Amino acid sequence: MTTSALPALSDIPDREIPGILRIENSDREATTPIIMDMLRSVYPHDQVFGQFCPVQAYIEAPPREVFDYLADTRCLEEWTYSLRGFTETEEPGLWVARDRLGPDTEIYTRTVAHPDAMTVDYHCAWDQGRHLWMVYLMRVVDAQVVFDKPGSVVLWVNCHHPFYDENPYPEAAPPKRPVWVGDFWEMFSAGHQLELDNLKAICEYRAAHGLPITPDWMK
Repeated sequence: MTTSALPALSDIPDREIPGILRIENSDREATTPIIMDMLRSVYPHDQVFGQFCPVQAYIEAPPREVFDYLADTRCLEEWTYSLRGFTETEEPGLWVARDRLGPDTEIYTRTVAHPDAMTVDYHCAWDQGRHLWMVYLMRVVDAQVVFDKPGSVVLWVNCHHPFYDENPYPEAAPPKRPVWVGDFWEMFSAGHQLELDNLKAICEYRAAHGLPITPDWMK
């Protein structure tokens, strides 16, 4: 599969948002110690998270605009750590990209969004798009309701599907790939918080500078 670079973050000058961690400026080897430092060895990961991985953030940006941004699959090009080169497949609403955590790894994504509840669910899978078993559940809440101040609260939960423990479609995987997405489960809490921090920084920058939260390249 060939992918072309999308103009992600093209409305923001280089290095204008300190602290953004994306695979372009911090490769896996450089980022792993950062994530490990975010984990705490004083408690077992399973004892705290079990079958769930919840992260959350307050974002100084209007909730409806944050929802509209998240509801477009292409936003993952900007705030995720490693998903790049989104292209819509022949099946409407199903997108394919590269997950650069794994060599030659395709990830398929379908976004299911409900405007009234401001929920955004990303149904994903490595290697094949027939069974999207990796489901990332997100909700945007009006911070005026829960914090009595303007802005957004973003809640994100991931569930430990049994397929994380063993690849159900090994025939679809690239030959000799050394990793499986489930190998990273114990790092999900820190890795997802890192990505949510990216989302917060991007949305807050655009809101503070009078830019649309959903950039023109996505429109």
